[in-house]
Amino acid sequence: MKVEDLIQESIRTKQEFLSQSPTISQAAQLIIESLKKGGKLMICGNGGSAADAQHISAELLGRFKAERPGLAAIALTTDSSFLTAWTNDYDYLSVFERQVEALGKPEDCLLCISTSGNSENILHAALKAKSMNIPTIALSGHQGGKLKDVCQVNIIVPSMVTARIQECHLMAYHIICEMIDESFIK
Repeated sequence: MKVEDLIQESIRTKQEFLSQSPTISQAAQLIIESLKKGGKLMICGNGGSAADAQHISAELLGRFKAERPGLAAIALTTDSSFLTAWTNDYDYLSVFERQVEALGKPEDCLLCISTSGNSENILHAALKAKSMNIPTIALSGHQGGKLKDVCQVNIIVPSMVTARIQECHLMAYHIICEMIDESFIK
């Protein structure tokens, strides 16, 4: 495949992703409401989505574009001592679920990132959050997978190609971070 073809494929996916604009706004508002109530944003994902979780957390704890107070955000993917101890002693399926159970409060919000929407450990975390009355947002692809039936807000990239899904996820969470910035500028 030529470079130009890949760029065109990315552009086509983003054009189709425009339909998710209202859902992206809805997700941003849910996070803003949570943060304004003194809650935190918890974020989970595997692989590249784990890196995205850390990226989002850094943008909120530090700053995205605007000078504003630091905002409470935690990537559930970063505590290597907990991750390795829990998965060694128990399993990987419940690694994020356990953190949601221990750290989550109803005023918080959980952002679940899964390109397929079917990552079992992400699904377990979303189900735990739901049982604790913690609002949930999914960033997924394909047709949303199992997460779309669990999460309150579903941002779904209409693609089967992981790279295109991840590109749209990056765009979506940068938009969300910008909307959050605007909401917290003094």
